[in-house]
Amino acid sequence: MAVIQKIRNKYGKLAGGIIAVALVGFIFMDAASGRFGEFFGHNTSVAKVDGQKIDEKDFSLRQKEYETLYGIFAKGRTLDDNARAQLNTEALQNMLFEQVAAEACDKLGIETTEDEKKELIYGSSPDPMVQQYPVFADPQTGAFDPRRVKAFEQQANQVDPTGKMLSDWENVKSYVLRNNRYTKYVSLFVNSLYTPKYLIEELAKGQAEKASIKYVKVPLTYVSDNDVKVTDQDLNDYIQKHAAQFQVYEPSRSIAYVSFDVIPTHADTARALDPLNNLKNDFATAKDDESFVNRNSDEQLVKGVYYNKANYPSRYIDTLLKQPVGTVFGPYLENNSYKITKILDKKDLPDTVKCRHILIVTKAQGKDILPDSVAKNRIDSIVGAIKAGADFKALAEKYSDDNNSKKNGGEITVPLQQRPGLVKDFGDFIFEGKTGESKTIKVSSDNYSGYHYVEILDQKGIQPAIQMATISKSVFAGDSTEQAVYAKATEFAAKSTTATAFDENVKKMGYNQRLGESVKPGDFTIQGLGPDREVIRWMYAQKLGDVSNVFSSESRYVVAKLIDIHDKGLLQITPEIRPRLEAMVKAEKKGDMIAAKFKSLGSLDAIAKSSNQQIQEADSFNQSAMYIPNLGFQPKVLGYSFYKGFNPNTVSPGIKGSDGVYFITLINRWTRQLDPTVMNMMQRQIQMQEMQQKNGMNEMLRQMLLRKADIKLYPNNI
Repeated sequence: MAVIQKIRNKYGKLAGGIIAVALVGFIFMDAASGRFGEFFGHNTSVAKVDGQKIDEKDFSLRQKEYETLYGIFAKGRTLDDNARAQLNTEALQNMLFEQVAAEACDKLGIETTEDEKKELIYGSSPDPMVQQYPVFADPQTGAFDPRRVKAFEQQANQVDPTGKMLSDWENVKSYVLRNNRYTKYVSLFVNSLYTPKYLIEELAKGQAEKASIKYVKVPLTYVSDNDVKVTDQDLNDYIQKHAAQFQVYEPSRSIAYVSFDVIPTHADTARALDPLNNLKNDFATAKDDESFVNRNSDEQLVKGVYYNKANYPSRYIDTLLKQPVGTVFGPYLENNSYKITKILDKKDLPDTVKCRHILIVTKAQGKDILPDSVAKNRIDSIVGAIKAGADFKALAEKYSDDNNSKKNGGEITVPLQQRPGLVKDFGDFIFEGKTGESKTIKVSSDNYSGYHYVEILDQKGIQPAIQMATISKSVFAGDSTEQAVYAKATEFAAKSTTATAFDENVKKMGYNQRLGESVKPGDFTIQGLGPDREVIRWMYAQKLGDVSNVFSSESRYVVAKLIDIHDKGLLQITPEIRPRLEAMVKAEKKGDMIAAKFKSLGSLDAIAKSSNQQIQEADSFNQSAMYIPNLGFQPKVLGYSFYKGFNPNTVSPGIKGSDGVYFITLINRWTRQLDPTVMNMMQRQIQMQEMQQKNGMNEMLRQMLLRKADIKLYPNNI
């Protein structure tokens, strides 16, 4: 004990000091990696919008929110890499726009009031996302039932003690309420689209004004490329002169890359195919098809579905429909999987059924509504009244517990692919009964129990349908195949560490070079390459001409070379853009040379003779025309033809067009009498155009507002 006490006395303060330093160190480490990281040299921003940061943690939460929404509304579609990349792009763009629009909304007083919030979520006609939420659909009709919203919130934790269902719903509510404010903001602009009467009158006058001209077109090829010299100063001057055309609003990068695709070999194919051949006989004699499929297949069996030519998009459907019940067809290759399919049942079934029904519910969402005996007496009384001649529609509207179909007199239309979602006895009757038949059906399910009285009104598209079970095995490259392809990519990368070596080895080794062009810092997909943020981050950390190591992408390996860099501002001249820019400058210089050469000639005849071109004519075109007969789209020629200072029988200066220089002579210009109906017709056309334009204005306005903002993205944090 004395020894221990001695240690305490001698080293106690030192130990306390070490512990204190360690605690401070942990705090600083946490701060540096968290929201205060920028104070310690670590930037945690995904972007800054007008100086306001979007933190990577907030962006990560938004990504998860969007993935949750996708899972709810995707109707069974899997969240693959392409879908995830699209969601991430949408999440980032929306966060940027919200940051831009928030200040404007505050200044304008745009908000979502408490009453609006209630209407958006709990109203009879709430936000479309609420109406599409699967839990709120009537199990019989699939239509939205507003009563189910609050009922779900009250019972969700009982149905799902994990809380996931309620958490998912809170994500939807959050999205709807947040998005409403910005939807209102954009609507201010979209709904202000309007064409005033005076402008319509000017357009109508433009259609009434006519002109006819003669012209000589001297093509740009009249001047040889060798006679036109283009300097760097010429290129820079051209960019400055056409600054709006060459304004870069978002940074971009472009790469050239070689893709080493991982393709399954014969041995890989056999690995998928051989087990199916071995299983085929056992599958034919299996008693429990569901268990057999789920034990042996890469995909689980979906029970109770009947497929026909209309609802099963497979090139093998005709062959499958011809197979007898009990037959196992295959193996066959479809969607990168080998499959064998067993025919379980065959029936002639309608593709769509129209029926009407009255529902009396005894239990809903686990809650007792009405005693069974009372419900049975009620449905029997309703059936008796209908048999005696009472109006079905009136009885449905008064007594049916299906709030969606009762508005239509109990009528619903159900396609065959929705049959598995119906209560079994109800679905069996309407699809396997006959038109004109009626029946009282007692039903019981997890969602509800009760009695239906059903009449089949119509059955359309009756055709052969099959119920089937399929065992599938995916075809994928094995380890040895993967390693062999990786070795090739590694060899190429090792020999191609410079831009020159990259180009030489592409030719020497016979590889196909591909391009990924105009990739923005916030993109998640490269055209041709697919989703690949790792490559995009590399692009924004490199210098022009740098060559990458081997990237592992989906089913391929990639080696890339950075070939183009464009930062925000005026376009910079790079080796990739230079040839196109030189062509533009040469075209402008040629136009100037041609216009100057023939300037002194006083007639079209002289210009035609000197240039070895023909005199042509464009007759009776109006001022509002987009295209001139024989000339096509030449707006400068059109404008000069109606220029009041241009008189008949004179020759215009050289008018530079897209592919030549035009010299024109006005034959005649006149105004026809304006038909009173033209104004009305034009006004209707413009109104239709406005409606079409409004559909695309939302995205256009968002992009315009984003361009005006000061936005800086940090690719390494995205």
